[in-house]
Amino acid sequence: MVYNFSMDKRFSTCHKRFLHEQWKKEEETPFKGWDFSHIQSMYESFDTPWDYAGIVRSFLKKDMLLLDIGTGDGEFLLKMNHPYTRTWVTEKYLPNVEIIKAKLIPLGIKLCFTDDDDMLKLDSDYFDIIINRHESYSLKEVSRILKNNSLFITQQVSGDNNISLSTRIIDRYKPAYPDHNLYNEINRFKKAGFDIIYSSEAVIPSLFYSVSAIIYYAKTIEWEFPGFNVDKCLDKLYLLQEEIEKKGYVPSNESRFIIVAVNRKGFKND
Repeated sequence: MVYNFSMDKRFSTCHKRFLHEQWKKEEETPFKGWDFSHIQSMYESFDTPWDYAGIVRSFLKKDMLLLDIGTGDGEFLLKMNHPYTRTWVTEKYLPNVEIIKAKLIPLGIKLCFTDDDDMLKLDSDYFDIIINRHESYSLKEVSRILKNNSLFITQQVSGDNNISLSTRIIDRYKPAYPDHNLYNEINRFKKAGFDIIYSSEAVIPSLFYSVSAIIYYAKTIEWEFPGFNVDKCLDKLYLLQEEIEKKGYVPSNESRFIIVAVNRKGFKND
């Protein structure tokens, strides 16, 4: 491999070699569950202007049947303190399924494993409230399993998430889901027979204090950094390292939107 060291003459060949070795080690660091604690001290993100947990709590009543779509490791769900016997979760990521089996099922929470958003093995007209944080969904299925006049609350990652960083690392980068935004989702919700009672969107800064954190993040969020690996992107990583040494961080963006909707059983098309 031929590296274009002329792009970053500030670094000596010895220093570049050291960085490369450290970054290759980071690239090989295993990722388990959906846990970014490994880079917690090297990465900072900021809160949305809305309080997703507070919004869920404002609608959630103890007698409701609750479904958490894509619960992950269940950490957020448990903070809701909802009666376990009235709580269901779905999950498709196998490492998280093992965590759920060990942590949630013994409490009485029920799991619906799924790898297809369009075919949930759950009863129709069953749930009083469905929540979804950063997971995909089928509005047709959500409408089917929700009772009439019941709630769907979802916070989503917009299609332009991290675009400011992705374009600096991946040549000719194009977002995988460019149409996934609040405007388009609201139109889909309305077409599916939902009434929107609250919605908002925000672009929030995020800061990476280490190239190692960027590497760990990029190899995990592969749809935002397609084809990423250290060797292929080495010249760009050196430039990011130089920026961190100059100002202490590399900025990016986190794009989020939230929708709170009432199901009116008027589904037409997904």
